[in-house]
Amino acid sequence: MAIHHFEPTVYHIAIGAHEPVLHIDSGDTVVTTTVDAGGVDAAGEQVTEGGNPQTGPFYISDAASGDTLVVHFDRLVPNRKMGRTSTVIAPHVLDAQYVASNLPESGRGDWEIDLDKWTATLVSPETSLGRLTLPLEPMAGCFGVAPPRRQAISTATSSTHGGNMDYRGFCEGVTVYLPVFVDGALFHIGDGHAIQGDGEIVGTGIEISFDVQFTVNVIKGKEIGWPRAENNDYILTAGNARPLDQAVQHATTEMVRWLNELGLEGNAPHILLGQCVEYDMGNVYDPAYTMVCKMKKSILRDIGLNLEPPI
Repeated sequence: MAIHHFEPTVYHIAIGAHEPVLHIDSGDTVVTTTVDAGGVDAAGEQVTEGGNPQTGPFYISDAASGDTLVVHFDRLVPNRKMGRTSTVIAPHVLDAQYVASNLPESGRGDWEIDLDKWTATLVSPETSLGRLTLPLEPMAGCFGVAPPRRQAISTATSSTHGGNMDYRGFCEGVTVYLPVFVDGALFHIGDGHAIQGDGEIVGTGIEISFDVQFTVNVIKGKEIGWPRAENNDYILTAGNARPLDQAVQHATTEMVRWLNELGLEGNAPHILLGQCVEYDMGNVYDPAYTMVCKMKKSILRDIGLNLEPPI
């Protein structure tokens, strides 16, 4: 188990089988940085093209097709004093009649980030919100592994490999499980948000560069269909597709499979989910939407399932 300090110089706006930037082993930790969605670094300099540029990929030596990559987000922290957002809700999230007659002109919002106070404050534009101040909730908007069939998939979207899911629950302390499709898995990460509401409905969170630390492990021979994750309170599955009902189908099916693996057979997971499931909305802005299906760990423990670890 080693700790690698990595300074990126190359970024990618598609997740694929790119040349690895670093070879690491299962159990290793990486300390690195990401630029923001526009390609701006911690110093405020444009260092690469925009479009959710990713740091990586990182080659995990033990990983092969049919395995599961485990990534624990040890640290996700903004590393500069200013972030930016869009300022108008996406037209497809609003009624067409409202869009035709009431939609404001789109612009850019600038936010001051105070890491001591752990807040973001709206600096511009001037609105009736004044200097709106919100607590920081940093999250990784886009991450994933190289997709199957030698695809390179734009960081604007998402699929079974992960990608631009923009789910606010992918935050520090969360453990993510990703299906491995190629040797080395080739893990990418980027698109840090200081804060973001559900759905990323204006097309951005508060976009900002990050200091990142993550730890990887490989579960050999463990095959999953869609991204999974866990935090202190929930296990969760992510489905990525459009229309939104297809994303719901993927996320729910993956949760049923997970509950089967944990020991619930036949109609047991269906009965449980029917009364206890929770859903969160990830991205509803980009080409593929994200829906997250959640189950409370406390409920699963109460019925006698072993969650140490849950996968």
